[in-house]
Amino acid sequence: MKISDIKIFVTCPGRNFVTVKVITDNGLFGLGDATLNGREMAVVAYLQEHVAPCLIGKDAHAIEDIWQYLYKGVYWRKGAVNMAAIAGIDMALWDIKGKVAGLPVYQLLGGKSRKSVGLYAHASGDDIADTLLKAEALMAQGFKAIRLQSAVPGLKVTYGVLGDKENYYELQGNRPLPPEEDWSTPKYFNMVVELFKQAREKLGNDVQLLHDVHSRLTPIESARLGKLLEPYNLLFLEDASIAENQDSYKTIRQHTTTPLAIGETYNTIWDCKDLIQNQLIDYIRTAATHAGGITSLKRIADFAGIYNVKTAPHGAPDLSPICFAAHMHLNAWAPNFGIQEFVGFGTQEAQQIFTHDIQVKDGAAFVSDKPGLGVDFNEDAAALYPYKRSYLPVSRLEDGTLWNW
Repeated sequence: MKISDIKIFVTCPGRNFVTVKVITDNGLFGLGDATLNGREMAVVAYLQEHVAPCLIGKDAHAIEDIWQYLYKGVYWRKGAVNMAAIAGIDMALWDIKGKVAGLPVYQLLGGKSRKSVGLYAHASGDDIADTLLKAEALMAQGFKAIRLQSAVPGLKVTYGVLGDKENYYELQGNRPLPPEEDWSTPKYFNMVVELFKQAREKLGNDVQLLHDVHSRLTPIESARLGKLLEPYNLLFLEDASIAENQDSYKTIRQHTTTPLAIGETYNTIWDCKDLIQNQLIDYIRTAATHAGGITSLKRIADFAGIYNVKTAPHGAPDLSPICFAAHMHLNAWAPNFGIQEFVGFGTQEAQQIFTHDIQVKDGAAFVSDKPGLGVDFNEDAAALYPYKRSYLPVSRLEDGTLWNW
């Protein structure tokens, strides 16, 4: 069974998505997600000009060889664009293999380790009271794990809180350039501990609580925050600090027992190797779309399991339902799965483009038993929503210094 064609689709039903369709000479096809938020067209060009021509005629069953070909064969290894492109192809090939076998992908990985996949939802509010009201609404829906984010008093915009805006396009107005946001660590500290103090008082101790710092703090500031939040028993503190220097997490780890999670921007196992093997983190949050697909995420999960690190894949709305399905199959299989981030399945328009039978009930998701990944893609519906250039925001300190967004 040979690869006969590879098609790339870019559609924007509220967010941009890059979808890869690998077609074989017997008519079967597979789907993959190659979305790289804010750099989508770089991946599209890479796929169209440099990847697709090299794969025509190759055996569609040779997933491992093709992965190595696209990783080792380019000489310029790693990188967000390269790994997103590999991911799109890799997911599509796993989808094809499942369809040929007549089995869902999780069966090809080794079968289920659990009946359902635990999810955490987002409660983001304009102030602490608003955040907790939204958290209560999620608990009423059955969610047992909730990420809390609240606007920081004194800052016009806060990560995770869009106010009356629905998406980043609205933040950018009529000029599709990166919006700029201010950041103040002291103002943040004045809010965040009070948020979790009130959360435990109002929500009780049975719900699991999480928080995303989004890399705004230095390691010693993160250490202080982790220690201050210890009384509130977080499931994990996400992206407390940038870890390009992986030794930074030694500083955080030696000062707090609050569990730590990181990895959504990582592209390979090498980005998190030291963090995992030195047991500096508790959850690895790498996403299949950003890190080379199912093949490489399975490697990361296996490696992490040796060191008692759990998986908690990134699940932001800039990943399409194809990526979410890939995560579901991995989550159902991985013996060291922790929890899956969940923000819904996108706009109504997105749900017309990407169809599936993944069920969500009482804060858990149930993987599809359809052959392959279990997601269909409506090309006609996708064509109704053309690409719109968009960027994630840029962050600056109040004195104008560029900071981490």
